[in-house]
Formats: sequence, structure tokens, C-alpha cells
Amino acid sequence: MKKRGVKILCSALAGLTMLTACGQNGENAADEAVTAAVDPAIAEVIEARQKALKDVGGAFKAISDQFKADSPDIEKIQLAAASVPTLTEGMAEWFPDGSGPEAGIETDALPAIWESKEDFLSKVSDFQGAAANLNSVAQSGDVAAIGAAFKETGGTCKACHDKYRLDD
Repeated sequence: MKKRGVKILCSALAGLTMLTACGQNGENAADEAVTAAVDPAIAEVIEARQKALKDVGGAFKAISDQFKADSPDIEKIQLAAASVPTLTEGMAEWFPDGSGPEAGIETDALPAIWESKEDFLSKVSDFQGAAANLNSVAQSGDVAAIGAAFKETGGTCKACHDKYRLDD
């Protein structure tokens, strides 16, 4: 009886191992098919867009952190504020057709961007204007004015994110 039980267990384990291996190969093949279907130029656009937006988020975090500090470092605020207009140059071109969720690459960009392109581009323009203003005000060193400009710029971010970005 013991030998028969061991044989059955070994056969079951061998079968399970083969099924697992087959399943993994199928998953890899599916992943490879999706990867092969992704346009490399679109993948590059999405990657660059995500990096730039992450950098912009880093600049805003740097400013926010300074406002949370007991004594804000104006130079750090000025440096971060100055980086945003440069980081967002050409932002309107970061969202070409085909670079949304349909591209097969994980992105927080919602299809609404391409469905309401004119409104989206208007919001991008509002953000860029507010970011330029934030930079100007930051260079003055007036903490209260910087705070107001930072809040205004954040509002333009929110206006776009509410409609065009997947919730975190």
C-alpha cells in the first residue's frame, strides 16, 4: 500500500509540475505577444511622459516640503519652481494619438484626454501659465505670495487630474 501511495503522489506531483510549466510558458508567450504588439515609438513617448511628470511631481513635493518646514528655504523653493516651466516645455505634445491605455502600456492617462483634446490642451496651457507665474513669484522671495501662487498652480494640476488622470 505504501509503495502505491508514493507512486500516486509522485505521478500527481509530476503532472502538477508539467501543468505549472505549461502555464508559465503560456503566460510568457502572452506577455511576449503584448510586448511585440506595442509600438516602440509610442512606448518611448509614454516612458518619457511618465518620467517628466514624475520629475514635475518631485519639484512640487520639494516646494510643499519647504512650506511644511518651520523655516522654509527660499532657495530650494526658487530652484524647484524654476524647474517646472522647463520640465513642462512641449507638454501639449506628450499625449499623441495612440499613447493612451490602448497602447498596451500601463498609464494613468485616461481616454478622455483624446476624446476631449481641446479641453485637455486648454488645461495644459492653464497649468503652464500658472507654473510660469509660480516661478516668477518664487524668484521674488515673498513667502506669502509664493504660497498663493503654489496653491493656484496646484489647482490647475487638480483640474486636469480630476478629469484626465486615473485615480491613484
